Amino acid sequence: MHFAMSYSFGKDSAFALYKMIKAGHKPVCLITAINKDNEKSWTHGINPNIVEQSAKALGLPILQASCSSENYETVFEEALQKSKSLGATACAFGDMDINLHLEWNKKRCMNAGMECITPLWGIDREKAISEELAGGFVAIIKCIEKKILGNEFLGKTLNQKVLDGIRAAGADVCGENGEYHTLVVDGPIYKNRIETKLGDIVDLGDYAAIDIT
Repeated sequence: MHFAMSYSFGKDSAFALYKMIKAGHKPVCLITAINKDNEKSWTHGINPNIVEQSAKALGLPILQASCSSENYETVFEEALQKSKSLGATACAFGDMDINLHLEWNKKRCMNAGMECITPLWGIDREKAISEELAGGFVAIIKCIEKKILGNEFLGKTLNQKVLDGIRAAGADVCGENGEYHTLVVDGPIYKNRIETKLGDIVDLGDYAAIDIT
């Protein structure tokens, strides 16, 4: 199957891409939603330079869906249509078990006339994060939900000690409920590591994020 990958640059979308490739499917492009107001990726807040470097390290073209919250769905579907011109017949997503996310993914693909694939769907969250780290993915915590995790987690590279701290704080260890988001800088599907520098911590109300360049 030739597929597009909905890519957030976080650990779960990277792991889902890896699973698709291991299963013998061929990625033709990445799709990422960009906040048109700040030119960073939605949710994870990845800056344009890292977006481009990551796509280059993965060896894939990237379709950047620049949008506002009001036209997010429409612009994403337009990107799906563009991916079809590259040969994609499906789009893969990194969601695991939240039905609301699954329904959103299915509707976008249905409207674009494509198949929706979720290679991580139903996987145990503890098993998922263990497999990701054991597989060689290197992920930095990019943003956190402040009522659950403290700023001391920002900029940390995921490892067993950090995961133990996340678990002890009462967060889902995989962050699937939005407790934290990551930036993957290396892994088995990356041609090279993305060299990064940690910057300032930014208060976003209920959330906080660290600038990574």
